[in-house]
Amino acid sequence: MQNAIDRRLFLKLAGLGGVILVTGCAMPGMGGEMAAQSDFYFVQLSDTHWGFKGPAVNPDATGTLPKAIAAVNALNPPPDFVVFTGDLTHISEDPAVRRERLTQFKQMASTITVPVVHYMPGEHDASLDNGAAYQEFFGATHYAFDHKGVHFIVIDNVSDAHARIGADQLAWLQADLAGQPKDARIVVFTHRPLFDLYPRWDWATADGDQALALLMPYQNVTVFYGHIHQEHHHMTDHIAHHAAHGLMFALPAPGSQPQRTPVLWDVTAPYRGLGYREVAERVTTSTPALTELPVTGA
Repeated sequence: MQNAIDRRLFLKLAGLGGVILVTGCAMPGMGGEMAAQSDFYFVQLSDTHWGFKGPAVNPDATGTLPKAIAAVNALNPPPDFVVFTGDLTHISEDPAVRRERLTQFKQMASTITVPVVHYMPGEHDASLDNGAAYQEFFGATHYAFDHKGVHFIVIDNVSDAHARIGADQLAWLQADLAGQPKDARIVVFTHRPLFDLYPRWDWATADGDQALALLMPYQNVTVFYGHIHQEHHHMTDHIAHHAAHGLMFALPAPGSQPQRTPVLWDVTAPYRGLGYREVAERVTTSTPALTELPVTGA
C-alpha cells in the first residue's frame, strides 16, 4: 500500500466518531488507465450536529468536532480529501439560528488543513427550506467528482421534506453514470440510506430504489452514508452500503425500541457508540476490507 499512514498514530489521533480510511484504489485487471492510478485514502466525518445541546447525551458537545478535526489535521501523510456526509448542524426552525449554526460550523471546518473538503447536507441542514440556507454556505447539494481513477457521486436525499431524491436529480444521476464504463469504481455518498433500513424511523429514501436501479448495472459500487449514527452494513445485490458513526451522539439499533431517541452518555464508557472504521481496498479484490475501531477517549 502506498501512502500508508502510521497505524498507531492514526488510532491514537483519530479516536473519534465517523472516520473512514480508504486505501488501495488501484486494481489489477481493471484497465490500464485505472491500474495506473495510485493508492489514496480519505476521511469521512458524519453527523456533527453542531448546535446540539444535551449534557445527558454528550457532555462534550462543543468539543467533539474540534478534537476530530485536530485528529484529521495530525494525520501524516494527510488524506487526499475529507468528506462530511450530512447533518453538519442540528435542526432549528428559526432561519436565523440555522444560518448562525452553519456559520459556526463552516468556521470550525475551515480549520481543517487538508486542502480538499467535500460537503453534503443532512435533513437537519436542509429539510426545512429545501436546502436554501445550506446552498448559501456550501453550494450544490448534489455533484460528482473524480479522484485517482475513482468516480465519486454525492446524492442529495434530504432537501426534499419527503425524503425523495426527485426526478430531476435522478435524471442527472442517469446522465452522469452514462459516462462511466460498467467496470468503473464508483463510490456514492448519501445521508439517508438508499434502501429501506427502517422507514418508521425515517431510515430510508422514498425513491432510493430508483437510484439503486440506475447504479445496479455497474460492477463496483460502494455506498457510504450517515444518518443512523452507528455502524451498519447491507448488501443490495452486489452494491455494498456502509453506515458511519456520528460525531455527536449514538442512536439505537433499527427498531430496537419504540422511539429513535439518542443513546445516553455512559460515564463508565465515555464515547460509547462513537467510533471509526478503516476501509482497505485490496489489490486482489474489489471488495473493501473494513476494520471498525472504538472510540478510546477525547
